[in-house]
Order: sequence, then structure tokens, then C-alpha cells
Amino acid sequence: MPADYHSHTPLCHHAEGTPEEFVQAAIKVGLTEWGISDHAPVQPEPFDDWRMSTDDLPAYFEWIDRARAEAGGALPIRAGLECDWLPGCEPWIASLAEKYPWDYLIGSVHYLSDWDFDNPAWLEKWAQTDVDDAWLRYWKTYTEMAASGLFDILAHPDLIKKFAYKPTGDLRRFYQPAIDAIATADGAIELNTAGWHKPCKEAYPDIDFLDLAHSAGIPLVISSDAHHPDEVARDFDQAIALAKQAGYTQTLLLNQHQRSFEDL
Repeated sequence: MPADYHSHTPLCHHAEGTPEEFVQAAIKVGLTEWGISDHAPVQPEPFDDWRMSTDDLPAYFEWIDRARAEAGGALPIRAGLECDWLPGCEPWIASLAEKYPWDYLIGSVHYLSDWDFDNPAWLEKWAQTDVDDAWLRYWKTYTEMAASGLFDILAHPDLIKKFAYKPTGDLRRFYQPAIDAIATADGAIELNTAGWHKPCKEAYPDIDFLDLAHSAGIPLVISSDAHHPDEVARDFDQAIALAKQAGYTQTLLLNQHQRSFEDL
């Protein structure tokens, strides 16, 4: 089973489970590697109620150590962070990168200005929003994140569709600038299975984005975005089939930011 690099801990206030439970789940499903990538702190604090604070980082490092102790030699455990791309965040991301020997950093877009658009608490705002404008703003932001080159993996590319609000027509008009930026920066994307369990009922990203990514030579990881041990590698068989449909034959492995590949 491919590596699963996107998972969370209770330190983000919306996940459950112990390191030992997550590791045993990863071993049971036969993952190649398992990675921990909780929501990184954001400045100034407190920023929101669904991420670690800077003061939580020592506990996060201990969580990683416990996972590695539980795994022993049975499973490589990789350490990462899921970092939000926000205006002017580059110095803060650079400082986070120095706080631990990370294997990878994941970049995500969850905010458009002060709108936490994928948070159910803000769902009513969607009914008052110009969907085309929201998509344009999202993909402009995602393209800027990709062009920064700060991240090993770019998370759930079309997260903006989470609540099933989509523009009409061919959505590749939104995708192509991001694809170009990712390819130019030699970035990688994830195929995130969590979307199948959200109102959009689709993986992130959809097949058209995957087709473009594969044609551009962009590497791929498959991720569960697990917030509970039961979600580790969730729907990976379905995700592998989707990746193959787009032409992928390999997924990416990361160790201290160094890349290798494994066959699907």
C-alpha cells in the first residue's frame, strides 16, 4: 500500500487517537511508510481553534517519538507539518522549517482573506458568495503557494469544492495556471481521499486535474488526511484506481526532503 503522509493528531483539537493506535492501523493495512503532518501553528496566536499552537510543538515532537518507538523496525515513520499559505507567511514557514528535521512540509490553502472557506462553521457564507469569484481567488492563491517552492507536497488541490459549490463549464481553466506553477517549481501534489466523505463526494483533486498533473510530469502521493486511526489509508484502493486512470504508475516517497518512488 502506498505511503500515507497526511494525518493529524489531537493537538489540532479536531482529531482523535494515540500514536500507538495510528501506527498499528498503518501496519495493519500494510503501508509502505506513514507520515504525521498536523496543522502547523500560525502567527499571530491565537489564530483559530483547529491547529497546534507554538507551545504545542514540544508535545508534537514527543508524539512523533512515540510513534517511532511503537513502529520499531516494522514501519518507517516520517515527520511533517501541514502549513497554511497566508499573505506574508514565507518568513514564518522558513522558521518552522528550522524547528525540527522534517521529512516534508505540506502546503495548504484553507483561507481566502479571513474566510475559512472549508470550515462548516462558515458554511452559510457560501450561499452569499459569487462562486466563480471564490474559485478565481482560491486558484490564484494556490498558484502563488505552488510558485513559492516552500513545500514538498501541495495538499488537496481543489479543496474549494468541498461543499459542492462549483462554477459551470470546463474547470480546467482554473487548474492550468496552478499546474504550470507546480511543474515549474518541481512540486508534488496529493490525491486526498477525504473528499469522498465530504459534501462534494469527490476525491481532491478530480480526474481532470490529475490528467493535467500527470501530463505535466508532477509527482503524486496518495493521502487519507486521517483524523482518526480508522481513517489511515481510507479508500486507497479507490484512489489507486483513480491515479492509474490518470496515467500514474508510481507514487512519491520522501525522506528528509529527498525523493524516491514506488510502483503503484
